[in-house]
Amino acid sequence: MSYLLDRKIRKKKIIKYGSFLVILFFLIYWRAGIFRGLSYISSVIFHPVFTFGNNMNRELSYLGTYFSSKGSLFAENQDLKLRLSEEESKMSNYNTILAENSRLKDVLGRKTEKKNMILAGILSKPDKSAYDTFILDAGSNNGISLGNIVFAFGNVPLGKVSEVSAFSSKVVLFSSPGEKTEVVIGDKGTFMQIVGRGGGNFEMILPRDFSLEKGTEAVLPGITPYTIGIVETIISDPRDAFQKVILASPVNIFELKFVEVEK
Repeated sequence: MSYLLDRKIRKKKIIKYGSFLVILFFLIYWRAGIFRGLSYISSVIFHPVFTFGNNMNRELSYLGTYFSSKGSLFAENQDLKLRLSEEESKMSNYNTILAENSRLKDVLGRKTEKKNMILAGILSKPDKSAYDTFILDAGSNNGISLGNIVFAFGNVPLGKVSEVSAFSSKVVLFSSPGEKTEVVIGDKGTFMQIVGRGGGNFEMILPRDFSLEKGTEAVLPGITPYTIGIVETIISDPRDAFQKVILASPVNIFELKFVEVEK
């Protein structure tokens, strides 16, 4: 009886193992199509989830970029406001000094008289004429004489008339290489000499202990403070007893089309 029971159990095991091998064979033969089906079903089910996740990542990335860009713009805006405030302070100080200068002239009986100016067109600029010179379309017939000072915008001195003909004139700019001009510079009104370097630039040699800052104006001596140059660069070497100061004209001489000549 025990023998028949054992035989029956072995037969069931053989059928079970045989069935498993047959199923495994069909799965391998048909390249596990059932798994592909399950994979397809899973992809269909979870596709919206994956899509939502990708969209969220993209939106969060855009959001991060937006706030980063906004922060950068805010910092830039603050910097511009600070610069504007500094310029307004400088202009306020300039206007105060100008008003005080005008009151002193009134007290001393030295009111600034409006100067007669002759408008002239520029025929030739420094990039087409030698040694920082202008050729103007106005001459002696228009009232221009040797030595007349030439201005840009009526208040920025550029140079002096060096040659005059009936219908034209030549102007040597203060910035012409080697051209020397006396100026007043600094808070104490120190008289110095600047030398032209060409292209609307100047240089000045000062003692190393002479305190000077970028933005300081050099003006022509006289009752009216006409600014001829502004300090751009200060070159100093501890081993040298002197320092070199580079100045630039307040206007770009290459962009001018007209000037005014003082009669």
